[in-house]
Amino acid sequence: MARIAGVDIPRDKQIWVALQYIYGIGPTLSRRIISQAEINAEVKTDDMTEGEVNRLREIIDRQYMVEGELRKEVDLNIKRLIEIGSYRGNRHRHNLPVRGQRTRTNARVQRGSRKTVAGRGKRRGMTKK
Repeated sequence: MARIAGVDIPRDKQIWVALQYIYGIGPTLSRRIISQAEINAEVKTDDMTEGEVNRLREIIDRQYMVEGELRKEVDLNIKRLIEIGSYRGNRHRHNLPVRGQRTRTNARVQRGSRKTVAGRGKRRGMTKK
């Protein structure tokens, strides 16, 4: 099992898919890295030589921000938004959707499970007093 950027990538997958197990590498970036390293994208991780794995490791370490370093930068960006009191920071602080999604309906994952409020809504057939 190859270890790149501190992550054990799966051995039974094609290398362009296996690289996506690293935080910060998606399909497009994975293909770009493989073309830079001059490796066939369809080769399985098990079938790669040690030299190919070292080339991949070197390219990722030298040119791209992945895993812990990237997570740290994202966290610092969110903390900065909260600290300066921006609208997006306040949305992060209250665990609400940040990018303009509606919250009147949906957004259940962000807002948490429903909280029943007494006296809310009308039942059918009930008349006002």
